[in-house]
This record gives sequence, structure tokens and C-alpha cells, in this order.
Amino acid sequence: MTTPITAIIFDLGNVFINWDAHNLYKRFFPDPAAIDRFLAEIRFAEWNAHQDAGRPFYKGVQELSQEFPHYADLIQAYDTHWEESLTGTNDETIAIARKLKQAGWTLYLLSNFSVEKFELIRPRHSFLEIFDDLIISGEHNMVKPNPEIFNLTLRRINRAAKECLFIDDSLPNIETAKLLGFKTIHYQSPTQLTQDLKKLSIHGI
Repeated sequence: MTTPITAIIFDLGNVFINWDAHNLYKRFFPDPAAIDRFLAEIRFAEWNAHQDAGRPFYKGVQELSQEFPHYADLIQAYDTHWEESLTGTNDETIAIARKLKQAGWTLYLLSNFSVEKFELIRPRHSFLEIFDDLIISGEHNMVKPNPEIFNLTLRRINRAAKECLFIDDSLPNIETAKLLGFKTIHYQSPTQLTQDLKKLSIHGI
């Protein structure tokens, strides 16, 4: 017998709030390919994950600038102009989540996010109030797809994985959640999300 879903856990970045470092760096580089080369050279994704895992931005900037002193200004720019990496909200997905909340679903947020940057944007987004709890990676010094942050989430919300539906745009995160027993939706668009929710017989959509 299939265990019924009792909670829905959403990712934040590129599900509700769109993020792209290219949007910030386009003011410094003449073309997207140049941005790609720069980000690859400084191993940006790996470096940024440490901020999501709790490292303060000033420390991350300091450490990377020591490794790439000729890029120090560009590295600092990511902290200084960080909000330019946000490219707007996905209002259709927010509307879906609000419908789910109104239909009585218990909703949670599990996001890889720097604590200091999350606290910067939190007051500006009223939709965050619909979640029963917010699990922000930087508060716990671990990031998805590390299984430990999923297990921490389950302990915190007092649920078994098989009771939870996990929605994320990152395939590695989805794959880890599946291995742990979560039901999953690999988010790609609001339309696709609606269709997949209906396939799982999630009421309220």
C-alpha cells in the first residue's frame, strides 16, 4: 500500500526566485562566453557552495581573492552586487504554492542559501510566510545533495521520507531524495509542476 503524502517540500532558487550569476557579471564582461570562462577559472560553483554551507561572504571573498588576486575586484563584486544575480520571482509557481496552502497542505522550504543573503531578501517576499518551516542550508553547515540535510529536515518536520513530496530544479538533489525514499518532482516549469502534481493526485491544484 502506498504511503499517502502528508507534506510538500519545495526548493527556493530557480523554483520561486530566479538566480543567475551571469546577470550580475554581464556588467563586467562583453559576452556570455567570457563570463563562462571567468566562472570556470575561479571554480565559482564550488566556491559559492561554501557560502551556502555557512561560510560568511567576507571570508569567501578574502580566500578566493588570495588565490586569484588579479580577479579580486570581480570576486568582491559578487558580494557587493549580489542582488543583481536575482532575476525576479516565478509568480506562477508562487500561485501554485499558495493554492496548495489554501487547500490545507503542510509546506516546507529546503534551500541551499547563504544565511546572510537569505535574511536580506526574506522581508521582501511575503510568499515565504506560507511555509510551515524554512530549512536554510547555511544555518546547518551542509548543502543538498548531501543526504544529511535531507535527514535533518525529516527530523525537524517529524516526517518519514515516504510521506514527503520533494520539489527541486536540481537533478542531483532529486536523485538523492529518491534514494532516501522521498516522492519527487523535478521542477522545470509551472505548467509541468501543475501536471505532475495532478498525476500524484495532489488536491487543490
